[in-house]
Amino acid sequence: MSSIDLTSSQKKILRTLTNLHRESEDTIKGEEIAEEVNRNPGTIRNQMQSLKALQLVEGVPGPKGGYKPTATAYEALEIQQMNNPASVPLEHEGEDVEGVIVEEIDLSSVHHPDLCRAEVHIQGSITDFHEDDSIIVGPTPLSKLKIEGHVDGIDETDSILVLQIDDMVAPAQNSDQ
Repeated sequence: MSSIDLTSSQKKILRTLTNLHRESEDTIKGEEIAEEVNRNPGTIRNQMQSLKALQLVEGVPGPKGGYKPTATAYEALEIQQMNNPASVPLEHEGEDVEGVIVEEIDLSSVHHPDLCRAEVHIQGSITDFHEDDSIIVGPTPLSKLKIEGHVDGIDETDSILVLQIDDMVAPAQNSDQ
């Protein structure tokens, strides 16, 4: 658990920086972050100063400069960095979603037949997702869990899609394995 308390705006900006950096492995310009979070570039520059003071962001000067997240940034956002994460497919409105990592699936209210929900934690942009969009997550590598549902809520600050589950399948393992 991180002891750094961030505002929701700082979390959103920092998570956007980590997502963009994961995709390009390069420095990220403030304008790119501003466009992604729908904010003014000046606001992003101001927020980056506070994030640099917290040692969550490294500023790289010059024409090819920008910002990079530090290891502490990933800790503060509780993002696990892995070189080769297992791939968990994500389908949105019938199309495969590229460039995102399904980091975690939390199930809630599984005992309630009408209110079964899943929180799908994602590394990557969730700006193209909207309420009531259809989603299929999985199969997961080990249990082959596959969840079908529709978006019931979106937490942009923590990159979480809340799904109303329509169907969930985890095939039984062969007992002689």
